[in-house]
Amino acid sequence: MKHTIQASNGVDIPQLGFGLYKIKKGEAFEITVEEAIRIGYRHFDTAKIYGNEAALGRVIQKSDIPREEFFITSKAWTTDLGYQATKKSFEQTCQRLNVTYLDMYLIHFAGAHYVDAWKAMEELYDEGRIKVIGVANFGIGHLERLKKHARIVPMVNQIETHPEFQQRDLHDYMVQNQILHEAWGPLGQGSKALLEHPELVAIALRHRKSVAQIILRWHLERGVIVIPKSSNPQRIKENSDLFDFELSAEEREQIRRLDTGKRYSVSPTGLMVNPIYVKFIKLFSCP
Repeated sequence: MKHTIQASNGVDIPQLGFGLYKIKKGEAFEITVEEAIRIGYRHFDTAKIYGNEAALGRVIQKSDIPREEFFITSKAWTTDLGYQATKKSFEQTCQRLNVTYLDMYLIHFAGAHYVDAWKAMEELYDEGRIKVIGVANFGIGHLERLKKHARIVPMVNQIETHPEFQQRDLHDYMVQNQILHEAWGPLGQGSKALLEHPELVAIALRHRKSVAQIILRWHLERGVIVIPKSSNPQRIKENSDLFDFELSAEEREQIRRLDTGKRYSVSPTGLMVNPIYVKFIKLFSCP
C-alpha cells in the first residue's frame, strides 16, 4: 500500500493506516498486528493512553522489516502536556516502542499547557526526532490560539469524522491552513445504523464492495487520512482493498447529504470537564 498524502513539510504519510485504540496487548494484539503487516499496512497509530506502545514495538521488531518502512504515530496524553513533561513523555514513548524517532507525534487533546507542549514538539522536530508534528481533537479556536504562539503550524489534526459527522467547517479551515485531516472512528465506530444505511448499501452494491469500503474510499477521495481498526482478519484485508474503484460525483454528493452533525463520541470540549474523564486522567497521571 504505497498510497500517500504529503504533509506541509513534504513528508509522505500513508493515507491508509491501522488504528490500535482498544486493541489490548497480548497474544491477540500480536496476531492482529502481524496480520496487518502481512497484508501490507505500514502506518500504525498508537498512543501512551492505549497501553500498547511496547507491544507494537515488539511486533515491528519481530517482523524483520526495516524500521524506515514503517510510519509510527503516537500521542502525548493530557497529563503529559508542558515543555519538560512532553519531552519526557516523548522519550518514554520512544523507549517503549524501541525506536529513536517517531514518524508522527500528536497532542492527544487540547488540555492545559498545550502551547508549552507544542514548543517542546517543535524542538524535537528541529532535532529530527519527529518527522511530522500535529494535534488531535483540536477545534478551530484551539488551532488559532496555537498559531499565535507557534513557529510551526500543526501539520495534522486527528479528529472524529464519519459520514454523519463530516466536520466540514473544520475540514475547510484545515485545508486553507495546510493542516491534514486525519479521521479517527472513520467507520462511525462500527455503528450498525451507519453500516446498514440504505443509501450506502445501494452504493456498495453498485461497486460490489462493502459499506465499510465505500465509507473509507469516500474519506480517501476527500483527502483525509484514515486509521480503521479491526481484529478480524477478513475485515483487516477488506479495509485495505480500496484502490481499485472510485466514487462518482453523484455518489460523493449522496454521502455529503448524510451529514447530521451527530458525534458518536463525547465532544472533546465536554470531555475535559466530564467526571469520568477526570477519573481517567487520575488513573494515568503517573509515569
